[in-house]
Amino acid sequence: MDFADVVKIGREFLWLSLMLITPVVVVSLAVGLIVSIGQTVTSIQEQTLSFAPRIVAVVILLMFMMNWYLETLKNYTEGLMTEMVGMVR
Repeated sequence: MDFADVVKIGREFLWLSLMLITPVVVVSLAVGLIVSIGQTVTSIQEQTLSFAPRIVAVVILLMFMMNWYLETLKNYTEGLMTEMVGMVR
């Protein structure tokens, strides 16, 4: 295994991490923005109010996307193990 192989594995890992975390961050950002706008309109200044809707939204998102997450991670792991066997030879 040389430096190019390590860079390739690292690049694939970072890309997969970005791909998996993006939906969670986008949903959390959108819900936080909606709650913040609601707080501004109603003049409610409670700091902890935005956490519960964000948590609920992220949990619901993860429940619906769990199959995709697990399939993506399984494919990545299988591909990584296959590549590593090829790199050792």
